[in-house]
Amino acid sequence: MSHKSSYQIKKIMKRPDGTVAHVLMLDGNSEVYEAKSPKEADKVCDMLNTNTDSGWFYAVIEVKSIR
Repeated sequence: MSHKSSYQIKKIMKRPDGTVAHVLMLDGNSEVYEAKSPKEADKVCDMLNTNTDSGWFYAVIEVKSIR
């Protein structure tokens, strides 16, 4: 049994009523974006946080699977 991880990016946004929503980022095929390495996901996440003009925050999450 091996343990494998992938890395996704979630957008953390505040709704007008003050509640917080967590939304998974999609890729160009409307599927959840998954990176194979944390370095790759961190790079994309840093770019999104640098370029946001909405005040939303992006964070990397690790998804572990057991195969």
